[in-house]
Amino acid sequence: MTGSLWCVGTGIRLAGQNTVINRSIIRAADRVFGIVPDEFVATYLISLNERYESLQPFYAAGKSRRRTYAEMIEHMLSEVRKGLTVCFVSYGHPGVFSYVGHQSIRQARDEGFDATMEPGISAEDCLYADLNIDPGATGCQQYEASQFMFYDHPVNPAALLILWQISIAGEHTLTRFDTTPERLQVLVEHLGQWYPADHEVTLYEAAFLPIEDARIERISLSDLPSARLDTKTTLVIPAAKALRTNPELLERLGLTANDLHQPDR
Repeated sequence: MTGSLWCVGTGIRLAGQNTVINRSIIRAADRVFGIVPDEFVATYLISLNERYESLQPFYAAGKSRRRTYAEMIEHMLSEVRKGLTVCFVSYGHPGVFSYVGHQSIRQARDEGFDATMEPGISAEDCLYADLNIDPGATGCQQYEASQFMFYDHPVNPAALLILWQISIAGEHTLTRFDTTPERLQVLVEHLGQWYPADHEVTLYEAAFLPIEDARIERISLSDLPSARLDTKTTLVIPAAKALRTNPELLERLGLTANDLHQPDR
């Protein structure tokens, strides 16, 4: 089994966040395939390896993303089976919201091939930097927005809450890339169990190009259904309550609340 698969990420901001290791893997590969957000990134990848091929044509209106992803994976692994070194490139981190990355790794290994994932800078990394947030201050909980709506996820309103892919919240068909104000209103009412309607939240979009700035728009939670959303928009909900101490465990540790450092909000 001489073929191999690498899954790497370019980072979010074009070129500047691509690691030295990932650049070297892209350059050395026999074939390079990618799912990237625009032609600027594609042009950059071609400058690293002229054997780059975009997987975007596998998408089609009304076509299930399950089928699309299966076809992408089969297309790449067919080259691995020929004995080639194949590199799959996604923007951001190749293991964050990347079914193709994880499933191609699993399938290649199941077939006996070497398959490795190298980390990249993700939108989450950019979010913490752009919003000046330390997830360790209060703790952080994060979910894909639709999964958060479909399943019984408890919320700690004393910790940061991040909802990814808010622009498709409530979408279950895997054929669309948008949602509706009605579905967003359902989400707002669901969040109302833990947050007041006027709680300030942030719509965040990391900058992809060096000439862009990150989108940081603060709105009231109740205004979410009418907000402008993009496929890369993330909903960031700060804590609404202070952390509560655990008296029982503090007593067992011989501590009191006065011994604790107060977290930054």
